Amino acid sequence: MRIVVLTGAGISAESGVPTFRDADGLWEGHSVDDVATPEGFERDPDLVQRFYDARRRAVASVVPNAAHHALARLERAFGDELLVVTQNVDDLHERAGTRNLVHMHGELQRALCAACGARPVWDADLEPRPPCPVCGERMLRPDVVWFGEMPYDLDRIEDAVVACDVFASIGTSGSVYPAAGYVALASACGAWTVELNLEPSDALIPFDDARAGWAGELVPAWVDELVTARG
Repeated sequence: MRIVVLTGAGISAESGVPTFRDADGLWEGHSVDDVATPEGFERDPDLVQRFYDARRRAVASVVPNAAHHALARLERAFGDELLVVTQNVDDLHERAGTRNLVHMHGELQRALCAACGARPVWDADLEPRPPCPVCGERMLRPDVVWFGEMPYDLDRIEDAVVACDVFASIGTSGSVYPAAGYVALASACGAWTVELNLEPSDALIPFDDARAGWAGELVPAWVDELVTARG
């Protein structure tokens, strides 16, 4: 049984990862255009670096929750038949033990070199403009997909969604494309679809099974069902 799990901000929020998005839509007092676009980085790179340096430090201070650990347990049971696709840029899935993982929006714990394209693992601040460990140029930026940029590994994700038997969406609003279209694609290809979310998402195609509640409670229970059914 091939399984694709899509995770969003809701799964990490229970670990205490701040969203940085205020009720008025601002990100820590900044507009999205200022801190989450290539144009914003070009205007004020130091501001953008400080913003993501703060996010990187915040993620380092929290730990995976029961939902992250349950998905790692699902991988141990199903191996390569499971692919976790996350919209999150934190490393909580990895720290819980998940290895078959795609970060479609990049990773806070990596830098991206505008000079040579390298994506080195990175835990320190980027504001001081350190040199790229590959080419030596001081052109590193956060390896985070900003608005207007193409998410990573779309072909791999789409191939997995088309081929899967079960598609699960966990903690995501279902309103940001291309991720928002995956449930429709999975359903059209015959997969059983399930949503585990604090409240129903905005997905245009209804899920076969929709469960409302905290990911830390819903995901372990759902994983138990799959592992038990597998025997």
